[in-house]
Amino acid sequence: MTQSVESGSELGLPSPKERRRLREAADLTHGQVAAAVGVTVTTVRSWEAGRTDPRGRKRAAYAEFLAGLARPPEDAPEAEGPTPADPDPPSQAAPEAAEAAEAAEADPAMTPVVAVPAAAEAVQELVEEGPSGAADASDGSAGPDRDEAGGTHEPPAVPDARAVPEAPGSPVLSGAEGAFDDLYARAASGLIRQAYLLTGRRDLAQEAVERAFRQAWRQWPEVATDPDPVGWVRIAAYEYALSPWHQMRPVSRHPDKPPAEPADRILLDALLALPTAHRRTVLLYDGVGLDLPDTAAETEASTPTAGGRLLHAHADLADRVPELAGVPPEKHSAVLHDRLAALTPAVPLQARPAAAVRGRAERRTRRWTRAAVSLTSVIAVATAYTAATAPTHYEPPIAPGSNVSGVPPLSGPQQLTEHSRQLHDKLRADPAAGPARITPRIE
Repeated sequence: MTQSVESGSELGLPSPKERRRLREAADLTHGQVAAAVGVTVTTVRSWEAGRTDPRGRKRAAYAEFLAGLARPPEDAPEAEGPTPADPDPPSQAAPEAAEAAEAAEADPAMTPVVAVPAAAEAVQELVEEGPSGAADASDGSAGPDRDEAGGTHEPPAVPDARAVPEAPGSPVLSGAEGAFDDLYARAASGLIRQAYLLTGRRDLAQEAVERAFRQAWRQWPEVATDPDPVGWVRIAAYEYALSPWHQMRPVSRHPDKPPAEPADRILLDALLALPTAHRRTVLLYDGVGLDLPDTAAETEASTPTAGGRLLHAHADLADRVPELAGVPPEKHSAVLHDRLAALTPAVPLQARPAAAVRGRAERRTRRWTRAAVSLTSVIAVATAYTAATAPTHYEPPIAPGSNVSGVPPLSGPQQLTEHSRQLHDKLRADPAAGPARITPRIE
């Protein structure tokens, strides 16, 4: 049985039918396999059906898991209890992971939530390696991973999830801070390079990645229990880097210095000329090495839509990039992976220290907390002042005057004006008052 596993592919993957037979022989569910490898139940079903094959670190983890299932009982260690190198026996390591696996099996559409040990292992996961070699047309198995020099290499072993690497001369961190710093040290540089390939701007790439890690630190309990914490940060960084609002910033009017190599400059210009959705799909599938269902899920599209975007993007790049002009379409992914890995920017892409990013996130959280407390205090004082000065009873307002119809006009002598009063006084002061005043006189 072991020989059949080792002869399945170059990385120890058997055929899809053998994968299913090994799982059923071990009396395991799809959810339990997904929780052990760190993927979704749908992905495990797709692997066993032969629709897709794992690549990168997931391929190595799945191959090691299947090799453990295929190992004969006599190859297992004879010790009954846990050894000093394995302080946590499998039966007591993560009961929460088994419960999550059973819940995921009941609902295939639900992503399994890995418990503490599995989550710590996911935190230690490296940035996804590049895509594996071109698929073999006969059995659909993917080739080995490629390094930046174009050769093949075996995937590195997964480090102990509970061990935090110590940098020389740096303080020893434990708990959430140590896990965050380890995740940042492993993923920040690769994510900055990916964001640079998405935008062509170093400052925007560094800002997007640092902002994503600050958001991850503020929501660390959610990120720590995520099956793919690097993917969580990558989604946040991509969303910010591709926001259309950056086009309104004055800094976006001055492009960065293009790469020195003409081939790199042509490739970067061709990549930036693609639509945003196509550019992101090419980078995830060809650059990061995700399979098509995971690429579709991360870009919030269906699998056929993601496949169509990838085909159109490859066709556009083949018209612009000379290295893809004479290559068959099925080899475009491998060539693009090698070219994207070898692209050398004209500006250095360096990540700031993890402590600085974490400290800035904490300071930002404190500022927002103080602002919220201050605003709440102002609202409370204003409410108290209003309650103290508000009237305690209702005073109806005085109605304005209005015309009243049906009242007879005022009778009697009218009021005299100034001119009429002067004339009246003059007549009364005349010496010939009375009727005689109208008799003509001879003077």
